Amino acid sequence: MVCGKRHSLFPFLKKEKMGKKQNYTIPIIVMFLLFFMIAFVTNFAGSMGVIVKNQFGTSNAIAQLGTLANFIAYACMGIPAGLILRRKGYKFTSLLAVTVGFIGVGIQFMSGYAESFAVYVAGALVAGFSMCLLNIVVNPMLNTLGGGGNKGNQLIQWGGTINSTGGTLAPILLGYLIGGSVDKASVGDAAPAMIIAMVIFAVAFLVIMVTKIPEPHLETKAEHQAKPKDKYSPMSFRHFVLGAIAIFFYVGVEVGIPNTANLYMTTPGDGLGLGADLAGWFIGAYWFLMLVGRFVGGLLGGKVSSKAMLATASTVAIIFILCLIFIPETSTVHLHGADVPLKIAFATLCGLCTSVMWGAIFNLSAEGLGKYTPVASGIFMTLVCGGGILPFFQNLLADGIGYVGSYWIVILGFAYILFYALVGSKNVNKDIPTE
Repeated sequence: MVCGKRHSLFPFLKKEKMGKKQNYTIPIIVMFLLFFMIAFVTNFAGSMGVIVKNQFGTSNAIAQLGTLANFIAYACMGIPAGLILRRKGYKFTSLLAVTVGFIGVGIQFMSGYAESFAVYVAGALVAGFSMCLLNIVVNPMLNTLGGGGNKGNQLIQWGGTINSTGGTLAPILLGYLIGGSVDKASVGDAAPAMIIAMVIFAVAFLVIMVTKIPEPHLETKAEHQAKPKDKYSPMSFRHFVLGAIAIFFYVGVEVGIPNTANLYMTTPGDGLGLGADLAGWFIGAYWFLMLVGRFVGGLLGGKVSSKAMLATASTVAIIFILCLIFIPETSTVHLHGADVPLKIAFATLCGLCTSVMWGAIFNLSAEGLGKYTPVASGIFMTLVCGGGILPFFQNLLADGIGYVGSYWIVILGFAYILFYALVGSKNVNKDIPTE
């Protein structure tokens, strides 16, 4: 028997406060669940394009309106969400986020019974407001619950892994629910997944309501009014402005690659006409490779610079997309009773490249911002709207020149990210005071 002081395997779960230990295990688990929901609901909206295209007879571009609405919400809510967090705190913002998320998914659920495309898009927009609020909350909250520093970063990294898990499961689950017959798919087929999402939101609300959450960054009205005017802002830094644009392109290509590939694989005639279940596994593999890439990126992050990581990832991504464009459809592999063009594998492999881009771009863009970093985070969240805008235009292009040709817009996005890594990320505004 070992005697002496006992040590917790996860010491950051308990924080000292006035001589008493407060256990944050439950709120940390809830934040992990919300991290899961961010990717699950977002990727669910992307995969739903296959269903709404069939049920409502839309074009490829119109089928992406759900994704567009989901991400346009970021443009509307990015900065206001940051202000709500600063003035109302983590708990209020979390409760608001899960409430809005429950309503948004509920509206999408009802759209299947109403058989209304407009109701579905409205639900996607409301759900997008929730995803923006959750993104604003979960990262700083996990950092706070972990006590900041390495432990806080560790919690965020674990949250990111769980986020990727949600992104992986959404298209696989939806593909399973649709089955192999895309021509009979309807929004009602996805009802079980939406019910699961609403249950998680409801449970999260109840747990957050009864849990005491620290509010170290809550700003009172008096503190807000006492702040002096500042002639500078994050927009005064060139490398941040170019980085925000890079985030716009990054989220756009990250979402556009699998969304368009899903339509390409499942659409008969001008597409490949494969089953939705098989397509779901390919798209799920894309998000799984993002999970793998984030894990490996975390291991290498202390040894490889963000600039080198971003430049390498964007270069390899461009090569993969060129392979997707130029390898003929006649080059196939036989999987699950179907001949699948080899080029599809290169869309899936892009998950490895996109996995490390968010962290690298954010790191390079926030370098040297100092006190302007919190406001910069809100601006970043606003530019996440690229995840809806770029896929919409990519599929508008697909309607005109075909699915494969539409991937030239993805190459354009990766080319800009490469430019940012090599040139645009340099801080040329070091004369601006940041303390």
